[in-house]
Amino acid sequence: MRGSLTITSAVTDPALLDLPWDQPLDEWSNDHIAVLPKGISRHLVRFANLSGHVIAVKETTEVMAKGEYEMLRTLQRMEVPCVEPVAVITNRVDHEGDPLPPALVTRHLKFSLPYRALFSQTLRPDTATRLVDALAVLLVRLHMIGFFWGDVSLSNTLFRRDAGAFAAYLVDAETGQLYTGGLSNGQRENDLEIARVNIAGELMDLEAGGRVADELDPIRISNGIVEAYRLLWKELTGSESFDSSERWRISERVDRLNKLGFDIEELAIRTTDEGSTVRIQPKVVDAGHHQRRLLRLTGLDAEENQARRLLNDLDSYAATYGKNDLDEEMVAHEWLMRVFEPVIRAIPRDLKGKLEPAEVFHQLLEHRWYMAQNAGHDIPLAEAVTSYINDVLRHRRDEATMIDPPTGAFTVPISVISDSDSDDDSTSDSDEDWRLKV
Repeated sequence: MRGSLTITSAVTDPALLDLPWDQPLDEWSNDHIAVLPKGISRHLVRFANLSGHVIAVKETTEVMAKGEYEMLRTLQRMEVPCVEPVAVITNRVDHEGDPLPPALVTRHLKFSLPYRALFSQTLRPDTATRLVDALAVLLVRLHMIGFFWGDVSLSNTLFRRDAGAFAAYLVDAETGQLYTGGLSNGQRENDLEIARVNIAGELMDLEAGGRVADELDPIRISNGIVEAYRLLWKELTGSESFDSSERWRISERVDRLNKLGFDIEELAIRTTDEGSTVRIQPKVVDAGHHQRRLLRLTGLDAEENQARRLLNDLDSYAATYGKNDLDEEMVAHEWLMRVFEPVIRAIPRDLKGKLEPAEVFHQLLEHRWYMAQNAGHDIPLAEAVTSYINDVLRHRRDEATMIDPPTGAFTVPISVISDSDSDDDSTSDSDEDWRLKV
C-alpha cells in the first residue's frame, strides 16, 4: 500500500490493517464483505468482517469522519443508545497513488436492523407505530442531554427487538451538535418537525413501492412521533401540583416514570406559603431503570422492556418459592442458575443466531402463557421450552450479525427478515441435551 495510512482509534484493532484501504469501498472483494441488510445513506456504506465482529465502513470527508467519531464517543460516555465508533481512516491512496476518501468505521450493533428490514411483504400500521414510538423515546433522551440531531429519521436509526416493542439506536451523528446549556424549545421543535417530515417521506416511499399495508396512513404515523414525544417530554420534565394530603402522588409519579424506563436522580418538591399544596418536578432523569436493576442483580445486559419482563419472572420465582424474605441478590443468582441459564443452554447450537438470549427468554414466557391459556392450567417450563424451540424458534429467520458465506454487492430481499414468524420450515439435525431444575 502506497502512502502513509493513518488510523485514529481509542483502541486500534491490528486487523484493521488487513482491510484493503487502498481500494475504493465499492470495489472491496467478497473476502471482506459481510452480508447484512442496510438502510438508506447519503454516503457509501459497506459492512465488513473484522476480528469476529462486523463493522460498518462509511466513506466521507475527513472533517465529517473525525467530527462524527468524536461525537459518537461522547454520546457513548453519556450512555446514549448509539453505534460504537471504532476508527477514522485517513490518508488513503490507491495503487496509482491517487487519494481515496477518508472512512469512518463503526461496530455494527448485533441483532439490530434498519427499519426497511423489519417487515416481510408489507409494513403493518402497528409495526410502524412501534418504530416511531421507539424513535420518540430516543429523541427525548438525546434532547435531555442537549443533543440536537438535525437529521432525525428512520433511516438514521437502528432498531432492536425489545420484548414486543423496539429499542432505537442512533446511527448517523454527522449533523448532530451537543449544547452544554441544553436545547431551547425552538431547537427541540425543529428536530421534531424534521423527524415528522422525514418519517412521512420514508413511509410514502414505501407506500409508492407497494411495501405498506393498505390501511397504513404515512401522515398519521409520522404525526404520531410528535404526540409520543410531547407526552413523554411532559411526563419527564413537567411539574405537577396537588394537595399536601395527597403525597402518595409523589410515589405515583416516580412509578410512572419507572414504567417508562426512566429513573429519577433528583426531585424538586416545593410547598406553598400556606403549606397546602405540593409541587413536584423531576430535575434529572436517566433511562434504563429496569436495565440497571437487572444488570446489578444478574449481570445480564438487556433492553429495557426485556429487563422488565425478566425481572417480573424473577419476582414471580421469588414469590412462588417463598423467597421474598431472602436477600434479593441471592435469589437473583438462584433464578439465573436454575431458570434463565438452563433455558438459554437448551437452545440448539444451530438456532442460537435466531434471537438474542433476553429476547428468546421473553418470547418463551409469552409462548408459555399462551400454552397455559389454551390448556387451562399451568405448563411446566421444560415442556414450554420444547414447544417454543420446535414450534416457534425453528421457523424464524436469523437476526445475528454475520451471514456466511459473504458475497459481493447485492440487494438484500426485503423478505429476508420478518417482523413476524417466517414460513421457513428448516430444521436442525439434532438438539443439544438440556435439563431444567424448575
